[in-house]
Amino acid sequence: MTLTTPRFGALIIGDEILSGRRTDKHLPKLIEILAARGLALSYVHIVGDDPADISALLARAFASADVVFSLGGIGATPDDHTRQCAAAALGQALALHPQARALILERIRDMSVQQGQPFDEKHPDTLRRLQMGVFPEHASIIPNPYNRIPGFSCQGPGGGMVHFFPGFPVMAWPMIEAVLDEQYRSCFAVGAWIERSVIVYGAMEASLTPLMEQTEAAFPGAKVFSLPSVDHPQHGKHIDLGVKGPVADADAAYVFLLQGLRTAGCQLGPELVRR
Repeated sequence: MTLTTPRFGALIIGDEILSGRRTDKHLPKLIEILAARGLALSYVHIVGDDPADISALLARAFASADVVFSLGGIGATPDDHTRQCAAAALGQALALHPQARALILERIRDMSVQQGQPFDEKHPDTLRRLQMGVFPEHASIIPNPYNRIPGFSCQGPGGGMVHFFPGFPVMAWPMIEAVLDEQYRSCFAVGAWIERSVIVYGAMEASLTPLMEQTEAAFPGAKVFSLPSVDHPQHGKHIDLGVKGPVADADAAYVFLLQGLRTAGCQLGPELVRR
């Protein structure tokens, strides 16, 4: 990755996730979508349907220089607060987006034809559905290929860009991929990022910490990681110890780390590579 690549974050919204009523599927898929493009997720926040909490997280995102994917809460029922919270965090008014209005009316018209019912632009149900196109006044829309009800994007004063998607995976995931491919292709770095690690048997993290610190000090472009396990079905008690970062930095740091482990007489197992 280059120094100009933004950090990517995620905001997953919904009481149903925190209560266990629904199992979140977005996080593993978002990691997969980003990894396919040589990108990585820096953080994720999962928050319930509390307007104050949502507004605070969005304000932080807008004040950053990050790209944040917000999933859920953009409908028009009483428990959907994301659109209103985005406007509050930006200090902007809410307004019916003209492109969103046209797309939503087109969707309603098609549904009316399919159901053999007359299309009524003034019907209360139509007016309620149009609320799904009420966004912060400077928002741009994100097309929804599933049912044409769009998501939206807003940029904050700090440069933070937040893209808002529905909570339904069948809609959100293609929309996320389209946003990445259309707006962030210059950031793609497939094959430029690597993780290299080795299984270390019987060692204690405390005894390996000095070597980890030396490795990071010698190779600041790489990050060291340590993943201990006490009951692995194949390796038993061990530490998965390694480095990650741009290929050149990670490769050099890994050679240094591996040499240190061998000098210390550590019992080593399989080596792993993840791109």
